[in-house]
Parts: sequence; structure tokens; C-alpha cells
Amino acid sequence: MSTQAHRLSITQLASCDDCAVLRITGELDRGGEELFMGTLGACVDAGHRHLVLDATALSFCDSRGLNCLLAMRWLLQRRGGKLLLAGAGRRLTELLARTGSAELIPSHRTVGLALGELPQSHRPVWPPATPACEA
Repeated sequence: MSTQAHRLSITQLASCDDCAVLRITGELDRGGEELFMGTLGACVDAGHRHLVLDATALSFCDSRGLNCLLAMRWLLQRRGGKLLLAGAGRRLTELLARTGSAELIPSHRTVGLALGELPQSHRPVWPPATPACEA
């Protein structure tokens, strides 16, 4: 599954009952917030309590994007889940640190390390056996 709008695209890389791994590509700002919240909200509605965001291809994130991340973290936390980042670039890492959000949204070097924060029974197979689905 892949969705795209503005300069943001979101691709589901792997999933299981409790967790989905999504690649976020492009710019997470005002132009992409509706797509981001709608796509991730649909994952939560489908029963995923944990979301791992592969941010290696995220080229830009401003305060609106940060608010999206914090809102999704809040929603997942209320459902007993987590929002985890993987492969965040220097700018996103600095934004999280400057705003005090680094403690709220854990960031890991790789998706595999991020998934390691979850119990084995809540993790999808990683790396996935088949390539990501494109819509």
C-alpha cells in the first residue's frame, strides 16, 4: 500500500496484527499533514497499536510535521502502543532534541533496532519476505 500527496508519500513495508512499519518519504509539513494523519489514523483504526516510521527518506519536517508526530504518539499511547522512528536524519533528530520531543518519540538507527523495542509477539517479520506493496 502506498499513498501520496503534495511532496509526501507513505508506503507500508510490513505489518502484523499489532504493528505496522511505514516508510515516510518527502516533506512532512502543512501540505502533507492531512495525508499523514489520515494514513496513520487508518492504520490505528485497523488495530495497529505500534507504528514504526522509517524516516530515512524524509527530507523535511517542520513544526506542523512535529505536531503530527506528537499527535500520533498521543493516540497510540492512549491505546497502549508506541510510535517509534527509524533512520531519522540530522535535521529531524535536531528538531526532536531542540523541542524536548526526543524523550517522547524514541528514534533508532534502523527499523530492526526500533522493532527490538517491542515484544516479539507484537513485531512483523523484518525484513519483509516480499517487497512493499505499491498502489
